[in-house]
Amino acid sequence: MTSIYTPEEATKVLKAVTLSGIAVSVADMGIVSTAIEATALAQEVVGVSKKYPNNSIIQGVFSEEAIKTFSPGAAPKDLTPDNAAEMAIAAITDALSTLETKATPEEISEYKQFIYAAAQHVASAAGNGLFGSGNPKVSDPESAVLTKLKGALGI
Repeated sequence: MTSIYTPEEATKVLKAVTLSGIAVSVADMGIVSTAIEATALAQEVVGVSKKYPNNSIIQGVFSEEAIKTFSPGAAPKDLTPDNAAEMAIAAITDALSTLETKATPEEISEYKQFIYAAAQHVASAAGNGLFGSGNPKVSDPESAVLTKLKGALGI
């Protein structure tokens, strides 16, 4: 399969998803919970191509073959709990701008849903307490980031 995305475009599309997940995770960090949440994000990214088999964005960037080729790069060195949501929103805006001429409105809508679902999955992956097993699973800071992401995605 040949992707319709250049490496730079694919990086933008990937980065929006990964930074959204990271923004939720760093909103309420813990040693064990952060590791659990990183695993949750990876699971969402790896499994999404089966969820959206007819979406050119998902298949072009997140398919098993594509994920081996494209990389979102490292998290920005200046990312902090205070600016992570804004950085994720900037990455979302950049990705959506890239997709405007390359995907249908339906595909873009599914991509937005995927970004938010991945962030929600991260938020609910671990709670407070021993080994992230406590409740509530979604903390107030994580919920605040989810609200910002939802607004930016327009969903």
